Amino acid sequence: MSQAHHTRLNMSAGMFSVAVALILVFAKLWALSLTGSVAIAATLADSALDLMMSIGGLIAIRYAAKPADEDHAFGHTSAEDLAALAQSLFIAGSASWITYVAVKRLLSGEAGALSDEGAGITVMVFSILLTFGLVLWQRFVARKTGNKVVAADSLHYVGDLVPNVGAIVALWVSSRFGLGTIDSIVALMAAALMFAGSFKIGKTAWDALMDRAADEEMIDGIGKITDDFPGVHGFHDLRTRQAGSRVFVNMHIELDGSQSLDDAHAIGAALRRKIVSTYPSADVMIHKDPIGVERHPDDDRR
Repeated sequence: MSQAHHTRLNMSAGMFSVAVALILVFAKLWALSLTGSVAIAATLADSALDLMMSIGGLIAIRYAAKPADEDHAFGHTSAEDLAALAQSLFIAGSASWITYVAVKRLLSGEAGALSDEGAGITVMVFSILLTFGLVLWQRFVARKTGNKVVAADSLHYVGDLVPNVGAIVALWVSSRFGLGTIDSIVALMAAALMFAGSFKIGKTAWDALMDRAADEEMIDGIGKITDDFPGVHGFHDLRTRQAGSRVFVNMHIELDGSQSLDDAHAIGAALRRKIVSTYPSADVMIHKDPIGVERHPDDDRR
């Protein structure tokens, strides 16, 4: 899959996210005008925050897709990591607020059930269905492209999805069995899920900003491709670093020193194409050495 196709997938997920958030804001405004429900007002505020985060994510995806220029020779993909780190902090903040409200309700003995079942429940069911469709598409895109902004936005919407489902379940359980505290218990479970996901995405974004190497599976895969490639007699100094959904790869390959420069270039170019076709997120730089070359004594790099 080409990088251009990755960009189109990422942009589609970003635009879908903005569209869903915008639709839900208007739907909940309508429900609020009919019901005057505080519960609907709270979810409206949450959807308004979703809209702002989705717009920010879309801007980050678009900016990260810009080609390299004079000031950013390696592209703009680190914008994905910055946006994902900001989203992870926002998710953690949302989880903290949910935890606070849930614990407060449990300690005070408040039922925490939804009010005004009619239009409010209808809008929440609509919200769940629309959000579920968005999350499915975002998960698909994130698996295909590795985009951290899409992954973080997906987690954020999962954080909205679980409490909404839980609220409806809690309402039914409360009305049927009188267990009003189930709403707060579901909220705490959702908050725990959000905290875990926030940590995972935040750590991944932080590692990329700190130039952490690619995962071992990718490094081993590149090594195997190089080992088995015709004309390559060995390789060394394989280095990788992550930036957004891109992985920058630098390596030295050992070639027959008696062959022409054209032949050596052809082998290196073909190897690069093979690596990129296997790992579309890779940006590969290959240096060619004659077989058995020794490091110069003045070169103290490890």
